[in-house]
Amino acid sequence: MAPNGSYTTQLQAGLGMVAETLALLRVWEPGMIPSRLAERAVQAGVFSRATARRARNLATEMFAPRFLAHEGLAAERMQVLVAHHVPPESISQICFLYTARAQRIFADFVTDVFWPRYHAGAGTLSRKDAEAFVRRAMDAGRMKARWAESTVKRVSGYLIGCCSDFGLLAAANQSDRAIQRFRIRPDVALYLAYDLHFAGCGSQAVVHSPDWRLFGLNGQEVIALLKSVSQNGHFLIQSSGELVDIAWKYPSMKECLHAISQG
Repeated sequence: MAPNGSYTTQLQAGLGMVAETLALLRVWEPGMIPSRLAERAVQAGVFSRATARRARNLATEMFAPRFLAHEGLAAERMQVLVAHHVPPESISQICFLYTARAQRIFADFVTDVFWPRYHAGAGTLSRKDAEAFVRRAMDAGRMKARWAESTVKRVSGYLIGCCSDFGLLAAANQSDRAIQRFRIRPDVALYLAYDLHFAGCGSQAVVHSPDWRLFGLNGQEVIALLKSVSQNGHFLIQSSGELVDIAWKYPSMKECLHAISQG
């Protein structure tokens, strides 16, 4: 599922914020609107050092776009995975997926800048690389209005920081960040495949979804990955050239989440 909308500065609300996401998931309930979630977080002392305004920003600008679309479907699934102690590395990658879906600027930076540099064998990615990406985006009309130079620099920092939060770049307080090995985990691949399936994608659309590009994969690499994942009996995949057919085992995402939680 491709991210939607123009480029915004919304990443400033929380970057990757995996720990904060987990904290909000502990107090969120189905049907809870972002403003109520912020109130609950403050009342429960979830962010002990954060102001009420900061809690509102995290709930409305960070958590809601990523996890509360489609009546909170993603948040409900995340709660199940967290409750069943799915490895934190997998939780982080799923948070990465939803962040990229919600923030088009981040998704495009990952696919258009990070992965080409990664596959070219580059050792670092810098804030200047991010600034060049943002300026190209402005020239291409990706923003509703041109950003001031100060905004370009701030958002460039957010992009680098967000990549660092999710493990694509080293967590170092410097302009140039070391590019780190980043590979989708098998349980995350299983999650994504079924997520796309239950979103209405056919077998071909599942394999060729832009979401896989967030993990640096092309169509043939996705097929190879899914064949590996299928060896545990989660589905049956057959391919011939460009044609792919997947026979799904689980009738609902609930069963898929249960399988993921079993390891």
